[in-house]
Amino acid sequence: MPVVLREARDTLVPDMDGPHGPLPPVMLALTVLTGLVDAFSFLLLGHVFVANMTGNVVFMGFALAGAPSFSMLASAVALLSFAGGALAGGVTVHLARAHRGRQLQHALLVETVFVTAAMIVTLVSGGPYTGGVRFTLIVLLGVGLGVQNASVRSLAVPELTTTVLTRTLTGAVADSRIARGPGSRAGRRVLSAVAILAGAFLGALAALNVHPALPLVIAVGLLAAMSTVASLLARSDAPWTRPLVRT
Repeated sequence: MPVVLREARDTLVPDMDGPHGPLPPVMLALTVLTGLVDAFSFLLLGHVFVANMTGNVVFMGFALAGAPSFSMLASAVALLSFAGGALAGGVTVHLARAHRGRQLQHALLVETVFVTAAMIVTLVSGGPYTGGVRFTLIVLLGVGLGVQNASVRSLAVPELTTTVLTRTLTGAVADSRIARGPGSRAGRRVLSAVAILAGAFLGALAALNVHPALPLVIAVGLLAAMSTVASLLARSDAPWTRPLVRT
């Protein structure tokens, strides 16, 4: 079997006795979630991201230059909300530092609360999402995705950050044998890119052609499923649940 396909298979169906156990496919599911919510926020909340903060910094530059359709305030609110979520997520995962399964469980439960609240706001308010509703949604989703990113950073599954693809794609090329590198891990890295692409496609398709709130409905369903999985994983005492030794 080609190396790329073997790496993809091992990510989707991981070795349960490996250093990260069942975490890789969970990270892929959260990567799909990232695409879903960023599709919703960018298309319906006025050119702002709630998960990919690099984009918001770029958008702030556009707004400063006077580019239409970009809001300095919206991008700033997203950044601050994400930072607040990352702080809350950091506290959440550090309280469960001794068990990676419980870290994931606690973080996903908190994230589910915020994304569910955003879904309820979209369903109750109806579109278009402007004024106070727009900023409420940015805050709720920004906090939720900040929590997610804090937990993902703590879990530290290689090449599966759920949001940042620039380094992932760079590594796939720069570490390749063609570049005389140690090996690109292209199977896992390509899956990560495909996951966020799939989430963005599904989110845009749902928002533009079915119902504006549907991306968040799907996101909540995905989070509910992942939270259930995480609750089961929190009961495990397998080697992967032990904290990573950072060097």
